[in-house]
Amino acid sequence: MQPVKRIEIFANYVELGKILESLEKAGVRGHSVIKDVAGKGTRGTITNDLAMTMLDNVYIIAFFPPEKLSLVESNVRQTLSKFGGVCFISDAIEIETTRCVG
Repeated sequence: MQPVKRIEIFANYVELGKILESLEKAGVRGHSVIKDVAGKGTRGTITNDLAMTMLDNVYIIAFFPPEKLSLVESNVRQTLSKFGGVCFISDAIEIETTRCVG
């Protein structure tokens, strides 16, 4: 097991490319994106009943080494401050596994 940081971002689909670029520039090597996210938060209710995909929200999750925290935070903060969205960074533990060959 090794400690890692988990970053979770909720943003508009239109800004997805810019957010992923900011993560990559900070050295985050991988990510997952879930499209068509709906929910309710402090900023209101987000529904997924719009016919236009460009107005949908996305959820981005990625993991990175703790030593990259300040660079990731700086890059993501700049992007979200321009285009909107919310971000959470927390501690996580990665369980190392072996690759199975069948």
